[in-house]
Parts: sequence; C-alpha cells; structure tokens
Amino acid sequence: MTLDYTVVIPTTGRETLRPLLDTLRTGPDPRPAEILVVDDRPRGFALDVPDGVRVLRSGGRGPAAARNLGWRTAKSEWIAFVDDDVVLAPDWPRQLGEDLAALPPDVAASQGRITVPLPGGRRPTDDERGTAGLEHARWITADMAYRRSALVEAGGFDERFPRAFREDSDLALRVAEAGHRIGQGERLTTHPARRSGFFYSLKAQRGNADNALMRAKHGVLWRQRTGAGHGRLGLHALSTVAGLAALALPLVKQRGKALLAAGVWAGLTAEFATRRILPGPRTPGEVARMVVTSALIPPAACYHRLRGEIAARRPRPPVAVLFDRDDTLIIDVPYLNDPAGVRPVPGAVELVQGLRERGIPVGVVSNQSGVAKGLITREQLDAVNARVQEIFGPFGTWQVCVHDDGDGCACRKPAPGMVLRAAGELGVDPASCVVIGDTGADVDAALAAGARAVLVPTDRTLEPEIARARRDAAVARDLSEALRVAGVAG
Repeated sequence: MTLDYTVVIPTTGRETLRPLLDTLRTGPDPRPAEILVVDDRPRGFALDVPDGVRVLRSGGRGPAAARNLGWRTAKSEWIAFVDDDVVLAPDWPRQLGEDLAALPPDVAASQGRITVPLPGGRRPTDDERGTAGLEHARWITADMAYRRSALVEAGGFDERFPRAFREDSDLALRVAEAGHRIGQGERLTTHPARRSGFFYSLKAQRGNADNALMRAKHGVLWRQRTGAGHGRLGLHALSTVAGLAALALPLVKQRGKALLAAGVWAGLTAEFATRRILPGPRTPGEVARMVVTSALIPPAACYHRLRGEIAARRPRPPVAVLFDRDDTLIIDVPYLNDPAGVRPVPGAVELVQGLRERGIPVGVVSNQSGVAKGLITREQLDAVNARVQEIFGPFGTWQVCVHDDGDGCACRKPAPGMVLRAAGELGVDPASCVVIGDTGADVDAALAAGARAVLVPTDRTLEPEIARARRDAAVARDLSEALRVAGVAG
C-alpha cells in the first residue's frame, strides 16, 4: 500500500510527544513522507525529537496557526493532523492508509475514531467527563486527515481561533460548504482523560469568545450543523443579571426585589452545581470545586461571549504578506542587473524575518519590464532576485512579471495575476493576503485580487495614487507602520 501523506503535530512540549513520534517512526507501512512537529511555545528549550523529525516554530500563536504552518510547509497529497497528547495504535499508519486508500475524490477529509479511557472504580470528574465528550465530537483534529487541495481551497485554519476549540469545526464547515464530504474512518486513537486544576472549568469559559466567532461566520444554526449541543448561555445570562440585581437593588432601596433576584440567582446556581456534582465522584474536593466554579462560570461565560462578539466584528488580520520588491524591500535602482547593487530598505530585513519567525507566509510580487525592454536579461534578473533572497531569507513565493505595458498579460500589476498566483502557492485565500508596495499599481493589483493593500509612498509615488490609496486601502509612512496598519506587526 502506498500513500502520500505528512503528519503535522502542534505541540507545547508535552512529555507525551516523544512516545507519539516513536510510534509514527516505527509503525508499519505506509510511512509518512515527513513528520512535522510545530513548536507552538513562545520560547523554550529544544524539543526532544528523534532523527528525521522536522521541527518548525510558530511563536506561540495557537494551534490554528501552528497547523497552518505545518500543512503549508508540507508538499504531500494528504495532511494528517494529530494532537501531541494522543496515543496512536502501533499500526496506526496502516489503519490510516486503509481509511484513505479508497476514498472518492469528493471526500476531502477523514476523521479518526477517538476513545477516552475513564478511570475504573469511581465516577469520572467534571474534567474527565469533558474529555470523554471527544468520543462523540465531530471533526476534531486530535486525529483528522485532509487533502492538501481542500486546505488550499478553504484557506486553512482561521487563526482568529486562538486555542484548541472550534477551529477544527470551523474548517470542516468551510470545507463542506465548498461541496466536499468528510468521511468517518475506522482507525482508533486514544485520548487520555484530562485531570486539571481547581479553576480549569472557569478558564475554559474563554471558549465562549470562539462561539461568538462561529456564530458570526456560520449563522445562528452553527451548533446544529456541528453537533455542539445547545449550551447554557441563556441561563448563564439570567443568573448573571439576577446576581448583579441582587447586589445593586439594595442601593436604591429595593430590598424586596433584591431578595427575589438573590433567590433566582441562588436557584440557578444550585441547579447548575447539582447538575455537575451528581455524575461525578462526589468527594469533598470535587463538590467544593463544583460549587465555587458554578457560581463563577455564568458571569465569566457572559464576559467572554461579549468580548468575542466585539472581536468578531473587527477586520480579520491577514495571514500572508506579499511585498513589492523595488523601493519596498530594496532601494530602487532602475533596471537593476547586478546583484552587488542590492541594498535593503533600512529595517526591511528584520521585519521580514520577524514575520517568518512567527509563521506568517511572505512572498514577493514584482513587475520587471526591463526584460521585455531588453535592458536586462532573465539571467541577470534571477541573479538579482537570488541576492535578495540571500539577504532576506526564503520567501514562500516569488511572482515576477517580465512583460511590458503593451504586452496585454494578466500578471503585470495593476492586473491581479501575480497576487492570485502567490496566494495559490502559499495555500491561502487572496482575501487573507495584504500587499505592501509603493505605487498605485501595487494597490490596484491587490484590490483586483480581493486582497488588502497598504501603500508606502516614496519620492516616485504620485499624489493621486496616495489619495486613492487613502480612500480605498491604507497608507503608511514606512514598512514597520505598514505591518501595524495591516494587523501583522509583532
């Protein structure tokens, strides 16, 4: 059996990572083309990984960004995502191969089956029951394989989801909306039951902000479409309002109403705590934890939902940055034909390297009509671009148009061709790109492709171009400000 696939594992350095990697490396055929571990810690010691495992760094931007960096680096037909705390069967590669081998072209993904072993001899805690819910969850990336083409079409994971919650359902919904099916595989993956701290369930309420983003993106029926259940936000809101009223009404001499509000709050809190206590082990520590957190969860849930509703209405930050070359990355020398003449714009190298270190794809889109005019050769142009890459580091895509104005091509800016091709090579939606350049043609090409644009004027930028960019895009004084305006500054 042959299968072209890469395994992508985002990690925060858990001890479970090494056994997982050993299973993947020693399992039967089909072996993965590559195993990519994406270190999502802001900083830390080097990871303990076996030889042959490639480590990428995503800078602590969350699992969605880590997975995006992983699959965009991979070149295989299939991308298998697994979490760093799962336990794979010894023959998992064979099981994966059997699940994917016979899938028709309209099936874009295959979900593994998840099992969560619960402790014997006692009832599971609240945290353990929460983990056990993964057995019935849809589309979770604890074990999920996608065709790379489907990820490219969907634009990958939405990095506005900062934690491992809802980002997988969002991607799956978008893949399904594009007309693809998602299959259920037979491979079995074990996810250990989680034991967490006293206030873990309170901290988990941050997920309500992600629920707000799901609603903004997929409408009020998103829960039904993902099988997420109904939730308790309405009851949490009622409990929170009642609690606030019980505190505020005595200040305006409304003691009777305050007592009524306090009764409503106490009743809802007791019902919530009881619902969480009865299925559990009912030890004194667990009961105390359920009582305290049941009082604190409703206002926390409401706060995070409100925060999420506000954030969901903000413009989405771009996930890839495309630069013009001359007078944006390097100082413009008309029809430059000598690599020795490459001089970076002050600060540009550090800014581009900073984007790359944070896992943000970068590319170049550049008009070079000197080739068509006969002023430079293609070999000279390639040598200059190679020198640019030597100074700046690797770009995810180079798009260069060598045509002249009268050639009628679809790539020369202000036409959108290079921007569209760059987005395709990076595996992102053009709408998720920002183009930074110094002329109106850069802005017009970006807008024609559906991307965002930031103009950084130079002495050769025309005043009408600046005025039009202020109206239709954005204008910045320098490259650093352009990245801040675009929402991708570090």
